[in-house]
Amino acid sequence: MSFLPQLRQAISTLNPSEVRAAAEQRVAIHLIAAQPETYTAMADWLLPPGLSPAKRTEASRMVFLAGESDKPANFDLEIYAEDAIAPADAIIFRREDPRRTVRQILDRKEQLGLPLARLFPPFREAVCNRLIQKIAIENAGFSLATALPNIAPILGLTWAVGEFASDSVILTMNQIRLVFFLGAANDRAIGYSEQRTEIGSIVAGAFGWRAVARELVGKIPLGGGLIPKAAIAYAGTYVVGRSLERYYRFGYKYTRAERHSAYQEAFEKGKVLAGGLIDRIKARKSA
Repeated sequence: MSFLPQLRQAISTLNPSEVRAAAEQRVAIHLIAAQPETYTAMADWLLPPGLSPAKRTEASRMVFLAGESDKPANFDLEIYAEDAIAPADAIIFRREDPRRTVRQILDRKEQLGLPLARLFPPFREAVCNRLIQKIAIENAGFSLATALPNIAPILGLTWAVGEFASDSVILTMNQIRLVFFLGAANDRAIGYSEQRTEIGSIVAGAFGWRAVARELVGKIPLGGGLIPKAAIAYAGTYVVGRSLERYYRFGYKYTRAERHSAYQEAFEKGKVLAGGLIDRIKARKSA
C-alpha cells in the first residue's frame, strides 16, 4: 500500500495552473491573402460554425489580416493563402487540405499547440493526438527506466524516475498530467476539483494494470521480459488518452469493447516501440 502515499506525494508536484497558463497565453496570428474571399475561407477554417459568441469573440481578437492598421508589431504565427506571394519557407493555408496546414504549424510551432487547440477547433484533434502519443511513449520509457538503473538520461527522461521508486506512481502521475493537457486543449476547466472524476478513474485503474505488470517482470536484466512491461505502460496510457479525448470532444468515452480493441492494437505498437527503446539503450551502452 506504499503506492497511495507515494502517489499523493507525486501528485502534489503537479501544477495544473501551469498548464492553464500555457493554454491561455495570447497567440497573435497574421493571415495573408490576395483576395477577400480567401480571407473568408481562412477565417471560416479557424472559426468554424458552432463556436459560442463569447469564444468567437475571444479567438477573433487573436487574428489579424494583412493591411490592418491596428495590429501587433510581431506575430507568433503567420499563415499565407495559396494565392498570396509567400516566402519559400512560409506556412501555407491549403484550402483543399487544411489538415496539412495544421501539421505544418504544429511541426514548427509545437509550443503553441495548447493555446491554438483551446481557441481554434481545427487544431484540437491533432494536438490531442500528439499529446497522447508523447506521454504514452514517455510512460513506456519510464517503465524501462525503473527496471534498469541509470538509463533515464539515455531515454531523455529528466524528471520523476529518481524520486519515486514505483513505476506505477510515475505512470499514474503522467496520466494525470495528460488529463490536464487534454482538458486544456479542449477548452475545459482544468484542475484537481474540476477533473476529479477523470483523475479518480485513472487512480482506480492503476491498481489493475500494475498488478498485470508485476506478474510480468520486476527488476530484471535487460531482455525480452521488459518489452511487454513497457508495452503495457504505453497501451494503458494510450487508451486512457484516447477515451478522455473522445469524452472532452464529444461527451462520451470508449465502451468496454472499444477499450479492449484499442488496447490490443496499442499493445502491439507498444511492443515495437519498446524494442526500439531497448535497441537505443544497447547502442548507447556499447558506444
